[in-house]
Amino acid sequence: MMNSSDSTSNKKAIILVTGMSGTGKSTVLVELARRGHRVIDTDYDGWSENVDGSGWLWREDRIDTLLTRHTEGALFISGTVSNQGKFYSRFDAIVLLSAPLEVILERVASRKTNEYGKTAEQREEIVHYVNTVEPLLRAGATIEIDTRTPLDQVATELELIAKNPAI
Repeated sequence: MMNSSDSTSNKKAIILVTGMSGTGKSTVLVELARRGHRVIDTDYDGWSENVDGSGWLWREDRIDTLLTRHTEGALFISGTVSNQGKFYSRFDAIVLLSAPLEVILERVASRKTNEYGKTAEQREEIVHYVNTVEPLLRAGATIEIDTRTPLDQVATELELIAKNPAI
């Protein structure tokens, strides 16, 4: 978890940044934190759990507390789990980060920060999720950002969404 005060606005905004593995969620959160925003990557620090081995879920008690206690500035939360939809009404915007499958597969093969996607089995899983999960994420999203654009532009677009979630 990275914490920093949001220097751009005192307006409270909570933005979910979701998408498939390899679309740039973690990378853009690092950039947003560098810019002074509060960010939470729910893949780490106990925000999610795989209780029975059937898939990762948000720890609903922790997410509820996080959302309830956020009172000012922008909070960007990143994650893609099957129970995130329970919280959609509490986000000011739900942003789907996307990229073509071939770009995603190239990114996960070459990234140094996460081992997921390195094996043939994991790449097959990513293909399956892009075909089955990404359409569900798209249906629930309020906006979609193609992450083939430069990181700086993606982060700036997220900041603009936080300032005006109705974009």
